[in-house]
Amino acid sequence: MVLPTRLAFVFPGQGAQSVGMGRELYESFSAARAVFETANETLGFDLSKMMFEGPEEELTRTANTQPALLVASVAALRAVQSAVDVQPVLTAGHSVGEYAALVAAGSIDPDQAVRLVRRRGELMDEAAVRKPGTMVAVLGLQAEDVRAAVEEAQSAGIVDIANFNCPGQIVISGETAAVEEAGRLARERGAKRVIPLKVSGAFHSRLMADAAEAMMSELEKASIADPTVPVVANVTADTVHTAGDVRDALARQIVESVRWEESVKKMASEGAEGFIEIGPGTVLAGLINRIVNDRYVTSLGNRESVETFARGAVSDEQ
Repeated sequence: MVLPTRLAFVFPGQGAQSVGMGRELYESFSAARAVFETANETLGFDLSKMMFEGPEEELTRTANTQPALLVASVAALRAVQSAVDVQPVLTAGHSVGEYAALVAAGSIDPDQAVRLVRRRGELMDEAAVRKPGTMVAVLGLQAEDVRAAVEEAQSAGIVDIANFNCPGQIVISGETAAVEEAGRLARERGAKRVIPLKVSGAFHSRLMADAAEAMMSELEKASIADPTVPVVANVTADTVHTAGDVRDALARQIVESVRWEESVKKMASEGAEGFIEIGPGTVLAGLINRIVNDRYVTSLGNRESVETFARGAVSDEQ
């Protein structure tokens, strides 16, 4: 297949992490190695060692997972860019992946992004301790039925829709009793499955309000530029064009829904002929194929995938 010229770069969020991620890129691409080494210096500890060797329980702590995912994704981006001249016409990221998307769009410097994402993870961890909660994935139910279940479950406590991932896959988040009640009501309405997620808190819900407020203070102090490439924000499923829009979107996404299905449709409507998932895993590629099934989609997160992509891109040019 000939590589499309109008490509959207997309970056994964929490859940894509695994011990060993990024190691091949570190060993194979000097541009990727530089990302890891700089991040270690910025954070003041050996994040790359934790990523490559674990232990898994440390890597899966939110305060560590989020910078680790950012570093793995930006390292993959630099590896791709060092191997082949390819530029996006749009970028987006799922939850914390939005920071990598903003790096790709020239809005946030990688060092700044690492510091911000580390702080984001710490604040979300702290909020989860103060206001505990949980998350579940609801499968096989239309969005309006999930909304109705969530609305009805408010009598049991705080519960919100965290992620609109793709048709038939929606995540809800909030206080445990309310989430359980919403899950029960979703099953009554015909959900095929309601799956508890292994998370430390009720992310993308009102229980994260303290974290969102504190994160805005961090973002206001950070050096953020207008994106040079349109970035589709999680909270609006629309493009952000100014530094002010970026700050607002990043703070709001901690407590509001990740509108991923709409975001992918927006990128397609804006002329994205193909999607490249850059970073660990293949979750986003799977979601995209369920949202728009007529576009080029690939995942680039290890040495083999990057090298194969680069060879294909070069052969297309000849």
